[in-house]
Amino acid sequence: MATYKGAPLATQPKTLDPAEYFNLSPEYRRAEEKRAALRAQLKRQYLQQLNNPHRKELIEDPALTRWTYARTNNNYFRPTAKTSLIGGLFGVLPLFVLYVVFKTDRDKREAKMKAGTYERPYKLST
Repeated sequence: MATYKGAPLATQPKTLDPAEYFNLSPEYRRAEEKRAALRAQLKRQYLQQLNNPHRKELIEDPALTRWTYARTNNNYFRPTAKTSLIGGLFGVLPLFVLYVVFKTDRDKREAKMKAGTYERPYKLST
């Protein structure tokens, strides 16, 4: 096994710990082998369904179904004072600030035009 020289500010990764490889109990090794065999069996079953040329129906992937359900049924949002404040800061406040900036700039420009001191930056005709 190659020696690992760690970075000065980082800890040694757990996967490079020799105790992780050599000091494992037989029960732990058997459990890992059973999990690996189950993963390989499920992968083989899925690939057989995927590559079946006579397939007419969709492949039901339970993990994908759970992921989709979790993404679409997000029942964890609760309107609180904090979320309302954040929504106001990021949704309403920028619109209000832009309105004030554009309105004051336009008002100043119109006042200069009425006074006759406005110098147009881009002249279309000479």
